[in-house]
Amino acid sequence: MKKYKLILPLVALLSASSCKKLINIQETDLIAGDVALKTVTNVESAVIGAYAGVGVEMGILFNSTLSDEVATAGEFYNAATTHEWQYSPTDVGIRDNFTAINPNYTIIDRANRILAVVNTADSTKVGDNTKRARLKGEALFLRAYCHFELFRYYCGNYNATALAMPYMTTPNLLPQGRIQLAEYFQKINADINEAKPLLPNNLTDKNRATLAAANGLHARIALYTGNWADAETYATAYINALPLATSAQFPGIWSDANTTEVAFQLVRTVSVGGRIGSLFRNTGLVTAPGTNIWKPSSKLWNSYDQTNDVRFATYIKDEPIYSGLGRPSRIVVKYIGGGIGSGTENVNNAKVYRTGEMYLIRAEARAEQNKITGANSAESDINALRAARITGYVNEVFATKQAAIDAIITERFKELPFEGHRFWDLKRKGLAVQRLAADAPTVTGQTLPANDYRFVLPIPQTELNANPNMQQNPGYK
Repeated sequence: MKKYKLILPLVALLSASSCKKLINIQETDLIAGDVALKTVTNVESAVIGAYAGVGVEMGILFNSTLSDEVATAGEFYNAATTHEWQYSPTDVGIRDNFTAINPNYTIIDRANRILAVVNTADSTKVGDNTKRARLKGEALFLRAYCHFELFRYYCGNYNATALAMPYMTTPNLLPQGRIQLAEYFQKINADINEAKPLLPNNLTDKNRATLAAANGLHARIALYTGNWADAETYATAYINALPLATSAQFPGIWSDANTTEVAFQLVRTVSVGGRIGSLFRNTGLVTAPGTNIWKPSSKLWNSYDQTNDVRFATYIKDEPIYSGLGRPSRIVVKYIGGGIGSGTENVNNAKVYRTGEMYLIRAEARAEQNKITGANSAESDINALRAARITGYVNEVFATKQAAIDAIITERFKELPFEGHRFWDLKRKGLAVQRLAADAPTVTGQTLPANDYRFVLPIPQTELNANPNMQQNPGYK
């Protein structure tokens, strides 16, 4: 328990002596970790509190608006600095993503406080020691997850000696400096490897981390670091636990009618977490639907077999209600919830890991290992995913590694839009953001060249002001 030392002149107590006496007075307005996290039950409450801070919404919005997934619908446009890649360290949206809206370091601090006490928290109930192990695994998972998200936003593509972010393993308010990516990912992998045997190997609660979710994170980490053998292994483990949805099941994933393919989700309700769909269009009555902020790009719209691909009608739509009012009618419906005008409009659980992504991770890993055709190949994975999504699909044969990789990037565009991947995919593959002229707000907003410095977001100026050890990313002043 923290104590204040109060110095009182003895003249006020005994005499005119100049002597001083130290009196220890316990703080009464602080519930410190040794009390707040005293029992395993307390620690579980803290873990649930850490989950509550996790958000994917800004990742979804950034990846959609910085890439070629959406175009402005013309009804409301106040994101020119990000949509047209004009952002700087003082951009408000960049600042809020780092500090307020998606506070990864806040969640990391919560995880570290849990890890500091979980091994010694009092056991008061039967089964507490089993729960203790799970809680430790969840804290390690969350710490690895948040550090990986920070890498995606604020670091360049993996290079062992390039700059990473600070990796926090203890609660600490002292200014921290950036470390190299090799050390950073050693720490991420150490956390996820330690977490795996502690997490439940079941899918009875998909709102908390499980072994399958940890394999999903590990597969994604291996993809971004080019560790192809591990990416294949971890993606396969996930796929074995959660097969692909059928075309009949697939729309229900996005209406929350089922959790097929999903190993880990973030619960969103009207009162908890907000409305993900409102990132793209506001709620409204059937007679006056909300403002259409971001419409699906023509590039995305035209990429689908609009008759046979179940993803087309599940993700995007030409809405007659809007066209009947003479307004932009192409809308994103992936997160429409109960539908226009309903009480749960735009409310959906956020799907963090799902099987469609794992098939594409494994396909890319196999292609990079030159497993192009035949059984257990990039070709077999691409064809399996497409067959599950497209009625009457005929298998394709890929003659070269590059042909397979090109198909995988195209398939990621069609499988994963509005899920927080596209901009990072173009970045890690060294590809340009290339919008159709019809989707570009201005000529300068049509192309972001491959490997441009703006694929790495700037460290906010507020962080640089507060932390003299933080180093800005190249290209920003």
